[in-house]
Amino acid sequence: MINGLLTPNKRQQLAVLIDPDKQPIESLVQLVVLANNAKVDFFFVGGSLLLENRFEHTIETIKKHSEIPVLIFPGNSYQLSAKADGLLFLSLVSGRNPEYLIGQQVIAAPFVKEAGLKTIPTAYLLIDGGRISTTSYITQTVPIPNDKPDIAVATALAGEMLGMKLIYLEAGSGALNIVSPGLIKAVKQNVSIPVIVGGGIRSAEQAEEICRAGADILVVGNVLEKEPELLMEISLAVHAAEAEKAKPTHEG
Repeated sequence: MINGLLTPNKRQQLAVLIDPDKQPIESLVQLVVLANNAKVDFFFVGGSLLLENRFEHTIETIKKHSEIPVLIFPGNSYQLSAKADGLLFLSLVSGRNPEYLIGQQVIAAPFVKEAGLKTIPTAYLLIDGGRISTTSYITQTVPIPNDKPDIAVATALAGEMLGMKLIYLEAGSGALNIVSPGLIKAVKQNVSIPVIVGGGIRSAEQAEEICRAGADILVVGNVLEKEPELLMEISLAVHAAEAEKAKPTHEG
């Protein structure tokens, strides 16, 4: 079920990120139905703050209306639920705050084990999206500059060598700029594990550009809170890039 995340170069996939604070339950069902029709591969659930107490209810609602796997994308150790299909066990390797490198993970580990949650060790890299993101502010992390692919490559490589199974390049929710295609391409060419890219994606054109740069999984979230109808367009763009990638090449 979640193994599709762990298969590099198989096909490009689309995940919808749902922040329970920003996605009222009454409109969540509509988005889930749209995701079903758009053939979305995964739901990611989580947020940086979660001030409203509807994390578990959000997961229950998604699973009631869809068979798409639900993975927790945790902002802290309290964002856990045995009702999810799995957990991105994140380590903020681009930062130097021990609380988000290992501290929150230590707190969460006993619950994760007891609940039997499937975990995917994920190297989480914050990339500068043009303004201070909530994640950057909360974690006191300086993002990697978007025009410094060498830093991103070295950080991603370190994550892979530490045993991570995914690289997550994140510009931040509502970022002004997406992760640059050049940076994505550089990271993808230097690691052998799948690369996830999210943050600031507002159009099908941006989605296709990110996929063509090498992203294995594209994550879209913030824009769907106001324009859920964009999901189908973005899905078609991801699949178009996937089809283009699958075409045989001819030499001579």
